[in-house]
Amino acid sequence: MIKEYDVVIIGGGTGGYVAAIRASQLGLKAAVVEKGKLGGTCLHAGCIPSKALLRSAEVYTTTKNAEEFGVIAPEVGLDFLKVQKRKEEITTRLFKGVQHLMKKGKIDVYEGKGSILESRDVLVEMNNEEREIILNSRNILIATGSRPRTLPGLEADGQYVMTSDEALQMEELPNSIIIVGGGVIGIEWASMLVDFGLEVTVIEYADHILPTEDKDVSKELQRLMKKKGVKIVTGAKVLPETLEKGEGVSIKAEHKGKETLFTADKLLVSVGRLPNVEGIGIGNTTIEMERGFIQTNEYYQTNELNIYAIGDVIGGLQLAHVASHEGIIAIEHMTGENPSPLDSTLVSKCVYSRPEVASVGLTEDEAKEKGYRVKTGKFSFRAIGKALVFGESDGFVKLVVEEESNKLLGAHMVGPHVTDMITEAGIARVLNATAMDIAHTIHPHPTLAEAIGEAALAVDGKEIHA
Repeated sequence: MIKEYDVVIIGGGTGGYVAAIRASQLGLKAAVVEKGKLGGTCLHAGCIPSKALLRSAEVYTTTKNAEEFGVIAPEVGLDFLKVQKRKEEITTRLFKGVQHLMKKGKIDVYEGKGSILESRDVLVEMNNEEREIILNSRNILIATGSRPRTLPGLEADGQYVMTSDEALQMEELPNSIIIVGGGVIGIEWASMLVDFGLEVTVIEYADHILPTEDKDVSKELQRLMKKKGVKIVTGAKVLPETLEKGEGVSIKAEHKGKETLFTADKLLVSVGRLPNVEGIGIGNTTIEMERGFIQTNEYYQTNELNIYAIGDVIGGLQLAHVASHEGIIAIEHMTGENPSPLDSTLVSKCVYSRPEVASVGLTEDEAKEKGYRVKTGKFSFRAIGKALVFGESDGFVKLVVEEESNKLLGAHMVGPHVTDMITEAGIARVLNATAMDIAHTIHPHPTLAEAIGEAALAVDGKEIHA
């Protein structure tokens, strides 16, 4: 059986299904091939389920400390199976929403494994059916995402050693855990699990956690995570060959010139993600690869001009909202809509730890490396009334500004609900705004966003409440 389409999208994750919706809006006959569930990693094994668990952890630890707010809540307990049930209910509801969007857009969905036979044909091996379908298409979009990376000797076994995939399916919590990797995913899990009451140790190879964030932010979050009870060991190289399993796990790491032993009930490996490029027919094309990633131009077009690729399979910023935007650009390029290329310095990044971290644009070090003369403004949440009302006054907002033009180059935040605040700075970056543009924007009182306005004033030493 052969069916004809304008575009076939291999992968129904966030990037893939958003691209399909945009294709439908532009009048293209579109199909999505997905071997798992629509929504992909973000909906089923990443963004949404992990944030559901983080929210439960936040509520649990807040309730334990309710007396600080004058609320007496004796014998606070945790039913982790109900925590997991709530997570599943949320993902199921959103999954049904994506299914509805596919029907609304008249987008055909094939539940099966897709692979490219040649530049215009995609073979679909249908799930649970002994049949194959060939989809002939003017264009193909690869959006197959990624999977957790492991280290040799630290492969997940589901019992002692886990990646985030296995951790999300835990039916009960251990008493202690070692997390290898202090990047975004590792720190989110560390924050969540310490809030659930676990003993948590993070081992990070770099000299500070969140190595891609502004150093002031990384330093502050590291301090606050330690304050919460997370043990953080930086500048440490894990030695997988020393792993032992039995009554829990033990492993050694090189730290400060000697080997140090770490023990816990379980070990979580959080060292990045690998692109899903195996078994999708790359070998039947002339698509160029580099370090395992598909190479594209700024419109996500491969060297086979009717084949595009987006999301984690092309590297870059491996974020759901980036994949979605890349998908829209790719579809619009296919149809001659002349889209603007994505500027990575306009992309907001978020870490959903407690406290949260959010950033957009250049760090202070990056700006200096690019030759900018910079000045910065920083303002603490301790002087923000709404933060005190929330009982979460740790952290700050930091703005990086070009000295000559006063243009905003970057914004970096650590503190309560900053992931909901970063878009203001993102809009300022898109509009090429100055620090004074932000300062002259009247921020309502009392709000957490007042910290952004004060940080903008602080660039020139004019902050009011410092």
